[in-house]
Amino acid sequence: MNSVVLIGRLVRDPETRYTADQMAIASFTVAVDRPVAADKEKQTDFPRVTVFGKQAENCGQYLTKGRQVAVQGRIRTGSYKNKEGATVYTTEVIGERVQFLGSKPEGSGGGSPGAAPANPASPAPPEGGYQQLEEDDDIPF
Repeated sequence: MNSVVLIGRLVRDPETRYTADQMAIASFTVAVDRPVAADKEKQTDFPRVTVFGKQAENCGQYLTKGRQVAVQGRIRTGSYKNKEGATVYTTEVIGERVQFLGSKPEGSGGGSPGAAPANPASPAPPEGGYQQLEEDDDIPF
């Protein structure tokens, strides 16, 4: 099984681009705190997330640096040769579902307060920005 769930904050605004057939692709990096023992310094991971289609358009439109998100998806690894001929290995999360959490950070642009969730069929988030789980939704933990 290849499944991942992340909750964190965007490091910078998403980068959105379009393929030749006009499919949207959005990429962003999420800062995710890693649980550690109380006597150790907090550790943070910075996974790169890529989403496609309408969800990518929504992410590009409504997400901004500092916004908290939950991402459900899968891990994809790959490699390529750089200009010097060395092999570079990559790891990214392919986001299958992105949920906007909390409210947007103070002074940030992009979207209105309580911006629409990434899944347009879902109801708008209630005050405070959290979306209620429906009865048939699986809880990831």
